[in-house]
Amino acid sequence: MSAPSRGPALFWRLAIGNAAVLAAACAITVLVFTPRAEDVAVRELAVFAGGLAVMLAINLLLIRRALAPLRQLTAFARGIDPLEPGRRLDVGGGDSEAAELAGAFNEMLGRLEAERRDSVARALAAQEGERLRVAQELHDGVGQSLTGVVLQLGRAARDMPEPQRERVLEAQETARDSLEEIRRIARMLRPEALDDLGLASALMVLGERVAEHSELDVSVHVQSGLPSLNGDAELVLYRVAQEALTNVARHANARRAQVRLTLVNTRPRLEVDDDGDGYPPNAREGGGVRGMRERAVLIGATLRIAQGPLGGARVTLDLPGS
Repeated sequence: MSAPSRGPALFWRLAIGNAAVLAAACAITVLVFTPRAEDVAVRELAVFAGGLAVMLAINLLLIRRALAPLRQLTAFARGIDPLEPGRRLDVGGGDSEAAELAGAFNEMLGRLEAERRDSVARALAAQEGERLRVAQELHDGVGQSLTGVVLQLGRAARDMPEPQRERVLEAQETARDSLEEIRRIARMLRPEALDDLGLASALMVLGERVAEHSELDVSVHVQSGLPSLNGDAELVLYRVAQEALTNVARHANARRAQVRLTLVNTRPRLEVDDDGDGYPPNAREGGGVRGMRERAVLIGATLRIAQGPLGGARVTLDLPGS
């Protein structure tokens, strides 16, 4: 179903209305001062027509200038992305009501962005809390139970004859592999290295673990002398690197990935490159990419995904300057 017609633009409605009023005023003036049509000279008609044309031109210019902020506001509002905050409308058009409306729109954007940051912070804090709870349950509950099963199977195998012992030892090995998988999932849910060793070491450990459980050759470089970051910023950097490497391992058909954390113009920058298929420019963003953008919004960072120097995609996260 087609959208309903909005009718003529506001500019043309005002322009046509004002033109009709001016034309009517000129016609009335002619009739008042020259009651008989034969008394109207060609020169007088030319003067009136020229004056009307000048007044209409001035009227159009004034209307266009007064409505310029509205046109800018319309185009700006259509291009707003909630996951790319910080953009504001450059208000023009003088001290008109339209310019005041555009200024109020900018103020509203600021309030909405602040509210979104707060809501994202609450959501991510709840998510991290749930991750921590699940990781502890896996490590302390399921992990300990599986550890007990491994020990019990080992004791049972010692008291069994050879044919049955081999099957019990196989079951013990399966339980041990499951225990290692549980521990790996728990580490992915809550990065212990980030809490214990700091961001640089946590990124190194992350690269090693991703390389260990995939066919990727992962290299990690962290520039020395980086400024100290708060806990939220470190967690966002770690999660973005984790999600980017996970996407590379799952979807990029890549063989090599690089993680770099450097300082660019006093701003920390995280870059994750791969030599895979790349990121299509018009591709629909999945939950992982949107999650990275939401985390960037939380700390006022900027996230970009583009073609990288290795031939694949490059994920860039620029933190705000200190």
